[in-house]
Amino acid sequence: MTAAALGAAARGWPVFPLAVGDKAPPRGFTDWETRATCDPDRIRAWWQRAPYNVGIATGPAGLVVIDLDIPKPGQHPPPEWDLPGIGDGADVFALLCHQSGTTPNLETLQVRTRRGGLHLYYTAPPSSHLSSTNGSLGWLIDTRAWGGLVVAPGSIVTLPDGGGRYTVQHAAAPAPLPPSLFKLLTPAPIPAKRPVHVPIAESRHSAYLRAALDREMAHLAAAQPGQRNRALFGAAAALGELIAGGALPEQPVKELLEQGGGDLGLSRGEVARTVASGLRHGARRPRHLAAA
Repeated sequence: MTAAALGAAARGWPVFPLAVGDKAPPRGFTDWETRATCDPDRIRAWWQRAPYNVGIATGPAGLVVIDLDIPKPGQHPPPEWDLPGIGDGADVFALLCHQSGTTPNLETLQVRTRRGGLHLYYTAPPSSHLSSTNGSLGWLIDTRAWGGLVVAPGSIVTLPDGGGRYTVQHAAAPAPLPPSLFKLLTPAPIPAKRPVHVPIAESRHSAYLRAALDREMAHLAAAQPGQRNRALFGAAAALGELIAGGALPEQPVKELLEQGGGDLGLSRGEVARTVASGLRHGARRPRHLAAA
């Protein structure tokens, strides 16, 4: 694993340890995007401690990695992707490229993942600062750029949902990110902000409801890169319980959450999907406040 880490660093890709057999940093290893390094001495010191897996900080490495996954057992495409010939992330990627009128450039570094998916490595356009995405391009497609990481080739992951080694499938130099994909990954300009007011009826519960709104929005604003989508989902789910219980109006809360997600740099499509999913999740557990 030391050799794998040094090999990635020699290409100018900052690396950091991932827990043995895992895809996440070891317990207590925080701020990994800043701490990732190409320094051989620091790398040797880290990997002398344990046979850690290798993480590549994609943003500092100047990479955009397209992660094409395969479905888990029993997982089926959502209605918008339930089309003939669509069985995994690679199929969705091919369809996206066809719809945009481009041929996917596969003459690039390709890494086979532990469950049989595929990582396509591209170099980010100069001076760009693309954020990572989770499913915003399409079903079973994630992208890893700023705020994201990929497991480097040579790493072995052993997790309940599948295990195996990450291996190089096509040993080419990473190609430039195709302009059509860059356009899809570039967030649309955010319109001028307007204040979002959530009307709350004056009652003995009004202070509690305002505090609940402030608390969830504060948690969302404090979310770190890589955790922002999850934080948005959690805030939407918590407030969705109050909406389902009749304590809060749905549309203003939805607008407030969407504005909060956009402020964190998430794409508009990703924000809309995450908020809708969180509200649906919260609606399963309506929180009814006692009558005033």
